[in-house]
Amino acid sequence: MFTGIIQAVGKIAAIEPLQQGVRLSIDAGGLDMSDVALGDSVAANGVCLTVIEKIAGGYKVDVSRETLNCTAGLGETGEINLEKALRLSDRLGGHLVSGHVDGVGEVIRFEPVGESHELVIRAPRALARYIAHKGSITVNGVSLTVNWVKDEDFSINLIPHTLQATNFKHLRAGKPVNLEVDLVARYLERMLNYGKESS
Repeated sequence: MFTGIIQAVGKIAAIEPLQQGVRLSIDAGGLDMSDVALGDSVAANGVCLTVIEKIAGGYKVDVSRETLNCTAGLGETGEINLEKALRLSDRLGGHLVSGHVDGVGEVIRFEPVGESHELVIRAPRALARYIAHKGSITVNGVSLTVNWVKDEDFSINLIPHTLQATNFKHLRAGKPVNLEVDLVARYLERMLNYGKESS
């Protein structure tokens, strides 16, 4: 589990092809790796990945073809948002995030509004029902609050600190982003629909 509070902006430094995916060499970008062991989870752009090797200044992970097909931003070099897995003693500054991407959205608009930026994203239709006004959403691993929703489109207000502490500064219209909807919304839907599938 994660909180959606980014701890460092790292970088995919190298990509090695595998038979069924890729091996990434990740520059940890200042993320403290002293308490990270082989087998631990680190979220990269919101995708939970397992550390298979520690290297100078970073680590390596294997990414399956399935994960590459269901996410964005892991098949190319460049900056990525990093967060180590949540410990029970940590503060929950964002919201509970599983690191399992639900779908890939598309940036529709990203522009300054006063001191902040407005980010408008179009979600896949199947995910739109889980996105609510003032609800939580995870975009590229970042826990954010939804400002407004209209059909599949939703808006987020990004304060200057969020832009500085994440890779969002590289966003532009047309760019794909990883989305994870609020776990609570999924469980509520399951409870409300339980038993209806077979009736």
